[in-house]
Amino acid sequence: MKRYAPNSPQAIARILCMFMMGDGVMDPRELDSFDRLDLLSLLGLERKAFLALFHDYCNDISDEAEPDGSIHLVDRARADLVLDEVTDHQKRLLTCAIALDLCKADDTISEPEMALLQYMMAKWHITLDTLEEQFIRQ
Repeated sequence: MKRYAPNSPQAIARILCMFMMGDGVMDPRELDSFDRLDLLSLLGLERKAFLALFHDYCNDISDEAEPDGSIHLVDRARADLVLDEVTDHQKRLLTCAIALDLCKADDTISEPEMALLQYMMAKWHITLDTLEEQFIRQ
């Protein structure tokens, strides 16, 4: 799997790609969220660069396919590798908030998305209350 500089826009974007593919379906409403909330400029990425990162992520997970062709979309070792590239607390908070929004973009949070979100927040010691304090009350 490709490595990105710690705390870089690319490292954050790859985490978001993991969420977008976590349930096996990239819903167009997830991309709409990026436009609606102007998330790409917040991350410091152009749309074309983000789509290239998404493509790379999909290639990376397909390279990890089992001999029978099955792909584990949510994999703890991969999640740890991807999540460990973001160490800055503020960037972790931002990533969690965006990931939560992406999970809700299609009007439902799937079990894999929920599991991944809970895992990320526990690993990073972030709670929903913390996100609320940082983003809703401001």
